[in-house]
Amino acid sequence: MSPFVRTWVVGAFLTVASLAHAQGGGLRNFPMDRIVAVVGSTPLLWSEVLEVINQRRAQGMQIPDDSLGMVTLARQVVSELVDEEILVQKARSDTSIVVADADVATTVEQQMKRLRENFKSDQEYVQALKSGGFGNQEEYRRWLTEQARRRALSQRLIQHLQQSGKMISAAVSEAEITEAFEKNRLQLPKRPATLTFRQIVIATAATPNAKEAARVKAESLLAEINRGGDFASIAKRESQDPGSREQGGDLGWNRRGVMVPAFDQMMFALNPGQVSPVVETAYGFHIIKVDRVKPSEVKARHILIKPALDSADAQRAEHLADSLLVAWKAGASYDTLVARFHDADELPGSLDPFPRDQLPESYKEGMKSAKSGDFFGPFPIEDKLRGLPKYVIGQVLVAQDEGDYTVKDLREQIREQLQQEKSFRRLIDSLKKEIYVSIRLDSLPAASP
Repeated sequence: MSPFVRTWVVGAFLTVASLAHAQGGGLRNFPMDRIVAVVGSTPLLWSEVLEVINQRRAQGMQIPDDSLGMVTLARQVVSELVDEEILVQKARSDTSIVVADADVATTVEQQMKRLRENFKSDQEYVQALKSGGFGNQEEYRRWLTEQARRRALSQRLIQHLQQSGKMISAAVSEAEITEAFEKNRLQLPKRPATLTFRQIVIATAATPNAKEAARVKAESLLAEINRGGDFASIAKRESQDPGSREQGGDLGWNRRGVMVPAFDQMMFALNPGQVSPVVETAYGFHIIKVDRVKPSEVKARHILIKPALDSADAQRAEHLADSLLVAWKAGASYDTLVARFHDADELPGSLDPFPRDQLPESYKEGMKSAKSGDFFGPFPIEDKLRGLPKYVIGQVLVAQDEGDYTVKDLREQIREQLQQEKSFRRLIDSLKKEIYVSIRLDSLPAASP
């Protein structure tokens, strides 16, 4: 499997049959257990090597069926297990690296849940565990827990060393990138068809009369609050924000910049217990009350009154989108149009290649035949907040058909991968100077390069 385009597979098992198969191909003459390496005072066993090989087989890796290939694979696995044990021992010796039991338990329970979903019944699940050499679920949980803890320790150690500047990024040459690509190109999947595009999204807007009616309603509620009305009770009765209404308008703690600008500015200007005047945003009209304040956060609640919208408003938004597309095609500036008309809640497009098959259904349909340079739309997309559609117009910048990856497509990913591998190798080599390591594979046949 390529290190650059990975498919993650969950739920690998050992089976008696696969263990026996792993001993074939030149390895059947070696005993089931023997010490293949020692790290510090910890021995690594041959059975652990077989375990890794069979996990990879279960994940879909093609295991060599010749003796030379199997021996080469076994030596590679031993090297990886030694590297892992070095990291774990180093992490355990550093008192600043802590892995909470609760975090490990959460990871393990998620893994077990995903695994259980692969079986139709508890009986099948338990039988699979037994086939994998585990007496029961608790035994399997203990094994998963140890594996999860080791992974977490290794990851925390590497993060710690990166943050402290002790893992220096290594230089990677173009020749190394090309060599890595050529080595892995036959294992790469097909490059998916992709698009880069820019868009303008037009939200359905209320008429001036509807906005005025909503503003008047909000002002009447503010007057009720100022006469002594309970803010939370009025929010439960009147607010049109479904996410906070039942909590009396409670928005929880929010940092500066999370809310839309007008709301954010007012919220951070209020003192605890203070109620704002009516504030207008793209969502409607708000009344804000601040409950508590921290140096960088505010705990507030609000009441939202939204202007009424109907199908005529949606038709008006569609007509506006259509006229903007005509103007755009005729030479109007995209930057000017997007600044004036684009819905700020939506991204202005995807300037990185986006797989066609991962587009939302509305985009797939609206852009299904678009080529490089083509305009598209208008087509509707859902607007959960307003309950009526938004309308999308856009232009495809680059449309790329499905095909084989080139080194250009993956250059930066390969560079980053090689940099990480070089830095990791340097780290392991330096740690080997601190920790005793003995590889004991002399009885395995020598593997030719």
